[in-house]
Amino acid sequence: MERVKSVLSYVLVIIIALLIKMYVFSPIRVNGSSMEPTLYDGDFMILNEIGYHLNGVERFDIVVINKNGEKIIKRIIGLPGETVKYKDNKLFINDEEITEDFQHEVTHNFDLSEIDVDIIPDGYYFVLGDNRGNSKDSRMIGLINKSEIRGKTSRIFFPFTRFGKVK
Repeated sequence: MERVKSVLSYVLVIIIALLIKMYVFSPIRVNGSSMEPTLYDGDFMILNEIGYHLNGVERFDIVVINKNGEKIIKRIIGLPGETVKYKDNKLFINDEEITEDFQHEVTHNFDLSEIDVDIIPDGYYFVLGDNRGNSKDSRMIGLINKSEIRGKTSRIFFPFTRFGKVK
């Protein structure tokens, strides 16, 4: 009987670990160069799925999106109810200049009318990659539905030389 209890305790630990991996934290691999210079192809990050559902997302959070079966990593720029415009490589939200305090490539002039939207509707977000000249993001694929966001990520765990939190 004692042996059965011991085996059951190990099985329980394994089940709990699997549930945490599936529904709380899971590894995600960066594919491609669309988030350079912040993230690089092959970086492994920790995806926080529960924190996103509890706290939502904020401007400049890095999120993992499930878009047509493909997982892509982008940065939240525009929130529901806002207008977004880039002019002379400067971000304007609701016509107010907002400082982006992270590294990114030059952003060419853009406003939401280019994707046939005036204001970001409820339940949608405008996302960009940090490598603005080489990123398949909201400028091409349109706004992102809240239901397409799998979670937030902000920590690289591999390669070890880049281990830690990112901006």
